[in-house]
Amino acid sequence: MASRDDNNIYEGPSDPQLVNRQRSKQNQGREEEEEAQLTVEQIFENKKVPSWQEQLTLRAFVVGLFLSVLFSFIVMKLNLTTGIIPSLNVSAGLLGFFFVKSWTKFLEKTGWLKQPFTRQENTVIQTCVVASSGISFSGGFGSYLYGMSETIAKQAIDFNNAQNIKNPQIGWMIGFLFVVSFIGLFSVVPLRKIMIIDFKLIYPSGTATAHLINSFHTPQGAKLARKQVKTLGKFFSFSFLWGFFQWFYTGGDNCGFESFPTFGLKAYDNRFYFDFSATYVGVGMICPHIINISVLVGSILSWGVMWPLIGNKKGVWYSSSLESSSLHGLQGYRVFISIAMILGDGLYNFVKVLSRTLISLSREVREKRNSVLPVAERNSPASPPMSFDDERRTILFLKDQIPLWFAAGGYVTIAIISIITLPHIFHPLKWYYILVIYIFAPILAFCNAYGCGLTDWSLASTYGKLAIFTIGAWAGSSHGGVLAGLAACGVMMNIVSTASDLSQDFKTGYLTLASPRSMFVSQVIGTAMGCVISPCVFWIFYKAFPDMGQSGSQYPAPYALVYRSMAMLGVEGFSSLPAHCLQLCYGFFAISIFINAIRDSVGKKWAKYIPLPMAMAIPFYIGSYFAIDMFVGTVILFVWQKLNKEKADKFGPAVASGLICGDGIWTLPSSILAIAKVNPPICMKFLSRATNIKVDAFLNS
Repeated sequence: MASRDDNNIYEGPSDPQLVNRQRSKQNQGREEEEEAQLTVEQIFENKKVPSWQEQLTLRAFVVGLFLSVLFSFIVMKLNLTTGIIPSLNVSAGLLGFFFVKSWTKFLEKTGWLKQPFTRQENTVIQTCVVASSGISFSGGFGSYLYGMSETIAKQAIDFNNAQNIKNPQIGWMIGFLFVVSFIGLFSVVPLRKIMIIDFKLIYPSGTATAHLINSFHTPQGAKLARKQVKTLGKFFSFSFLWGFFQWFYTGGDNCGFESFPTFGLKAYDNRFYFDFSATYVGVGMICPHIINISVLVGSILSWGVMWPLIGNKKGVWYSSSLESSSLHGLQGYRVFISIAMILGDGLYNFVKVLSRTLISLSREVREKRNSVLPVAERNSPASPPMSFDDERRTILFLKDQIPLWFAAGGYVTIAIISIITLPHIFHPLKWYYILVIYIFAPILAFCNAYGCGLTDWSLASTYGKLAIFTIGAWAGSSHGGVLAGLAACGVMMNIVSTASDLSQDFKTGYLTLASPRSMFVSQVIGTAMGCVISPCVFWIFYKAFPDMGQSGSQYPAPYALVYRSMAMLGVEGFSSLPAHCLQLCYGFFAISIFINAIRDSVGKKWAKYIPLPMAMAIPFYIGSYFAIDMFVGTVILFVWQKLNKEKADKFGPAVASGLICGDGIWTLPSSILAIAKVNPPICMKFLSRATNIKVDAFLNS
């Protein structure tokens, strides 16, 4: 009978191959234990760090271009439907690793591999993709930019004259983005050492992305990444096929709005239903549980309680003859109460983050001053010794400097080009408005980048809203104030958004030993890609779906009307609001601030059970159709975490990314089919019992 010794090797008769496999597993186990005791940079100590030029490979940007197109479709679809855009950094890093790793393995077998795939190159891909797809959000295609269009202006009733309208054209959109999207990069470059080395800001998203990329390039991390990619691929295929199934059996546009598959009340005046959307289920799996619950609570409060009650006041609070899209009717309550909650939440968090930024900044400056100036009759306090990882990262981070003259010169040059160019694109946006924005923009960009490093919260949209009200009021109603405010919002949003994004990338590069120069160049190339890809993707949607931007359509672009309504408020005040709407706005503005104050006062333990006002506000105007889908996603993840938390944490993001990517990429062929006027042969509908009886009676008559 065989016995086993302390080395777990069977004695007696046994298969030599089995013994070798067991010894191999033991050696691998010892290596894993030794690796677990090493720090990150000790694991990579014997691997050469490529120069910043070697980090910028052609294959990295080819993969980055492909993924940028994919992610731009995803972000654009979310922009034009819900406006909720989850972090896609994990998907970008994971897919970038998979594509290049597969390519290098093939070349390695053929003997043609000249340069191995490194974590620095992986970081370059991730930076390029996120920078490019980020333009789909900061470009305002679902908010301020499309809010300039005639489609949205007609719904707003007022200020729909020619000087307040700018219809989308691919030429001026690309030109506008090229003019405004790069200046934010130059504004934060001189501060990279202060942010990363001196103040040691956390940048949670950048840090998490770096840890992910570092793990991919260890033996165990590579194995896990391959499993995650396989999981992502399976759910990508399922989601893509499910999108085709939905299109095939719903008959396209000819089938009408109430088409299969839906569950709930789906009509133009009631948007509370579940339509089995793979995208929103995936978004629900990525977003924190409290976000999904907040959205559901807001859906029930608005579409389940408030709008039916206010709808009963038709003919009393507002005229019964108004169209459903009129802002003087029920639509006005939906839009402006949403705005009140968004502004209340934005103001509270702006004050909170700004105060934390100023307090933290003053403390850092005070500590630096105390560490430099010696105390009387005592030596200056010695700096704490740096760890091996920090020392190596700091040396390499400071090695490839970006000259100050380059950053300052780039900022001034682009500012001059913008001041000359933008008034020709938007006539109401005068050159001195732009000059004032660019004078204050570096300060606001620094505040946003610093606050993002502390809280992982970018307030780009809040700064954009500030520009809407300031410039819109300055221009006035008789000089195209609505269009000027929306254009100013775009200028400001792009500056502060790209500044915080680049700071996140510098943190990721610091932790993966990617050069600041390669990060900057990758961000520039990714931004340039986004300035072309995003308008082209938007143009496909714009041409494929003629009803885009209209309430109740497949792509209602809800925030476009919200942003235009904000611009109208900035220009004319509250005169256009329907009866009692102002009082309700005041109430929900105060409630939004009050809920945030409670969340911050009760501590993290209880705050996770209190809804977020911003998330609650989203379905107030958009509808509840995505809330149930997202809640299903969060329930799936919650149950999975209860059953096997480790597996859920490792593979949950891959499943969610597969669902989002598959459904998102199906948008491309479906848009092409819509442009070509190709409709599927089947039109399946689910009808209520009462409607079905009427249909049967009609068919039998």
